[in-house]
Amino acid sequence: MPSLAFTPPRWLRNPHLQTLWPKLFRRGPALPLRHERLELADGDFIDLAWVTDASGPVVLLLHGLEGNLRSHYALPVMASFLRAGLQPVFMHLRGCSGEPNRLPRSYHSGAIEDLAEVLMLLRASGRPVAAAIGFSLGGNLLLRHLGTIGAASLLQAAVAVSAPFVLADAARRLEQGSSRLYQHYLINRLKRSYRQKCMALDLPLRVDLDRIHTLREYDERITAPLNGFAGADDYYAQCSSLGYLQAITTPTLILHSTDDPFMYPHTAPRPDQVGPGVRLAIQSHGGHVGFIGGRFPWRTDCLIDRLAPAFFHAQLSACSAAP
Repeated sequence: MPSLAFTPPRWLRNPHLQTLWPKLFRRGPALPLRHERLELADGDFIDLAWVTDASGPVVLLLHGLEGNLRSHYALPVMASFLRAGLQPVFMHLRGCSGEPNRLPRSYHSGAIEDLAEVLMLLRASGRPVAAAIGFSLGGNLLLRHLGTIGAASLLQAAVAVSAPFVLADAARRLEQGSSRLYQHYLINRLKRSYRQKCMALDLPLRVDLDRIHTLREYDERITAPLNGFAGADDYYAQCSSLGYLQAITTPTLILHSTDDPFMYPHTAPRPDQVGPGVRLAIQSHGGHVGFIGGRFPWRTDCLIDRLAPAFFHAQLSACSAAP
């Protein structure tokens, strides 16, 4: 496995540069994709994207808030798995594949029942998922799933990148300083998605979107009531992954940076807060889903592309060798 340590180049040490550089300048490869719709037991659906004719152990990718295949990490990470002999499949959370989902409920940071059902459906169809990687919200969801299900997990390995371990802290951090720019971007995307959903469904909520300016306000007025939570505080308390980390037994790598502008430095989990299956790769630099290296701006690389395939290979090989 490559070293877990990450040292960014001097010209890319700023956390905002790390966060924005891949979004602005990283170009994903053109992968041949085939799309599949999974019908869920509650009448809703989940859309998947597979790489055509790929083979090897299946690795599931979970995106972040308002993410999709166009997220800067999606196609490059899928390509890195292909090169490593793994079979990547991208899971769109409810309503994130370009078509509003059928039910009033939405995706959220703790929707572990959707992940569990997708894993079961793929296993039942003869395509078991060997490993999963989650980014940001998807990382929190994945960690909470692993901590909830424990030794009964169908996964043999997992990686979580820039997960918001304490959702209330993340919401608070996004209201401060330069991080408000990310909040503004996310709120606009959330409002656009909600308006599209309102056009497709008669939703039970009557909300003035123009009066929502923060992520907490959005979660209080929309995310929480749509998904059965008493409010934003209840949603954050139930769905934050930090309290579930000690119960994780599945080999799991957590990649996180203490300069992440979506979180506070103290949000990063300590060794005494994680279970026996968890390996921490806590960096001083890296921003939010950044971890971009390289001596020159025209020749960069990404720690995630090296670290995740190597970790999965090591863990899946160990599982294959076990009696």
